Amino acid sequence: MPRPRPAPGAAAERLQKYLAQRGLGSRRVIEEWIRAQRISVNGRIAELGQKVTEQDEVRLDGRLIKTRASAAAQAFLFNRSPGDPLLSNGTRSARDADGDRAALVDRLPRTAGRRFIAVSQMPSIDGGLEVVTSDGALAEKLQRASAKLPCEFSVRVKALLGPDQLAGVQSGKLDRPARMIIDSLTTSEAELEGSNRWYAIVARGASGKDIRQLFERQGVLVSRILRVSMGALKLDKTLSRGQFRQLEPEDIDALLHPKAAESAADGDSGD
Repeated sequence: MPRPRPAPGAAAERLQKYLAQRGLGSRRVIEEWIRAQRISVNGRIAELGQKVTEQDEVRLDGRLIKTRASAAAQAFLFNRSPGDPLLSNGTRSARDADGDRAALVDRLPRTAGRRFIAVSQMPSIDGGLEVVTSDGALAEKLQRASAKLPCEFSVRVKALLGPDQLAGVQSGKLDRPARMIIDSLTTSEAELEGSNRWYAIVARGASGKDIRQLFERQGVLVSRILRVSMGALKLDKTLSRGQFRQLEPEDIDALLHPKAAESAADGDSGD
């Protein structure tokens, strides 16, 4: 059977890229859908690598995909409170028992897209800086970049860590063979909350889950973790809990190309 061809005169893109750019998911996930024969194009089962245009009728599990690409890739930064749901899956699990905690992405403008992908999402019990985008290709790039970026976390521990425990955290040793690279670990008397202590830790490519494990390996109770920075991207006092802002092109570029951004910043400081 001949492979269906895109409509003449239209810019054709590979199916997985076409759907990823419209927020349906990452290219890897979409490729799995294609292999599972869940996607059809113009009434025929789609093939991996097939090219399509906006004039083609694309369906997922029989449902027509009515999406269009944004003029430019959009990404957003949220300041998420611990426990607040970030993404919506269209079910009751996106809300709490009272049904009054909608996902934070529901606050984004409709023009930003309908489905969003989180970049290195924090565990639901934690919070702080979260990045989302409706562009699957951009999400994939940001995810790869985030694995190398230094991230700062504020960690609330119900204990004052002793010298051996501090050394254990700074070792970056986890339950898996790979170790985290710890750039710094600090605390101060100004960060006391009763029997709790707040620690600021900067680690490269660390997830919230990794940070919790790192402290809990020292035999202490971690009650809260907040991510306050990801590379050059930082939370500031102007962004209250639950609020968001759209990332500027230079913000996205700094995440994708951190060395270039650092060089530019060094050049500006020398003027």
